[in-house]
Amino acid sequence: MPRKVKRVAGTLAGATDQVTETLDFDDNALVKELCGVTDTNLLLLEQQLDVRIDARGNRLVLTGTQDACGYAREVLMRLYSQLQQGRTITPGDVDAAIRLTALSAPSSSLTAGKSVTLSLPKRSVSPRSATQAAYLNALQDSELVFGVGPAGTGKTYLAVVHAAHMLLRGEVERIILSRPALEAGERIGFLPGDMKEKVDPFLRPLYDSLYDVLHTDFVDRRIASGDIEIAPLAFMRGRTLSRAAVILDEGQNASISQMKMFLTRLGEGSRMVVTGDPSQTDLPVSEPSGLADALSLLKNVEGVQTIRFKPEDVVRHALVARVVKAYDARDKSRHAKNHSKVDKKSDA
Repeated sequence: MPRKVKRVAGTLAGATDQVTETLDFDDNALVKELCGVTDTNLLLLEQQLDVRIDARGNRLVLTGTQDACGYAREVLMRLYSQLQQGRTITPGDVDAAIRLTALSAPSSSLTAGKSVTLSLPKRSVSPRSATQAAYLNALQDSELVFGVGPAGTGKTYLAVVHAAHMLLRGEVERIILSRPALEAGERIGFLPGDMKEKVDPFLRPLYDSLYDVLHTDFVDRRIASGDIEIAPLAFMRGRTLSRAAVILDEGQNASISQMKMFLTRLGEGSRMVVTGDPSQTDLPVSEPSGLADALSLLKNVEGVQTIRFKPEDVVRHALVARVVKAYDARDKSRHAKNHSKVDKKSDA
């Protein structure tokens, strides 16, 4: 029996050029996973692609314009292929398939680049946008990568996942995670416990990423052995980091001198990633951000790649993307007003 669904407003409701397309699949069990619990995945596709999808056993019937049906067909085939590879599907994967299918269309000026999937013990991780794909490619190809942009775009998560992947494959001998402990003014000695306990609150997002793809006991053993190391930025001075995957998160909160110090720690056989959002620095107004300075200074240096994420690359939740855009619009408006005031004073 076909599902009872609410028709989507738009072309499906009022178009006269509707077509019907049928997709037949070999595996009924995979089709059930493709549809999702109570057809959740199909409903997401209907809402975003303006097409109706009826599930009938191992058959999906698409109804909508020719373009909408073609688009939906490509997304469904991409998701079904993912299931055939033994990978599960989440609502985030549905959203990713929609994004990547759009960007691989002939009319698109963007490209998702070569496909990259990182297989780790707890899950396999694939890019969910063209920018994420470019980022993973850069992490594989370059010794120093800057991943910059708003929160929720996956720049820190993918950097940690890639580092974990390199460690498991023996491409590096250790992972070093660092963040400016700006909230404590880099003076963390007054806090109780050893260095790990002192800086854990500042590095928690990095740990969360590790625990998401690696088993807890594995991570804990590697931390105890020193194969995974945590270090606030201030403690990096004077070291040479060889055969390591080194990540500096929240790089916008590093001063120019701290950023220079960090970048010059790169040793033989190491890879370094700096992530952050230059527009969200917590440094004093009078102190320029080391991240913004490095992006400008090193933009033409061989071996350095910069990947810039945009609000549309946010993959946490659709609402997060809208929140980021609202703040960006407000900030641009204020910036324009401030410039206008300065120009009027100059004219006076």
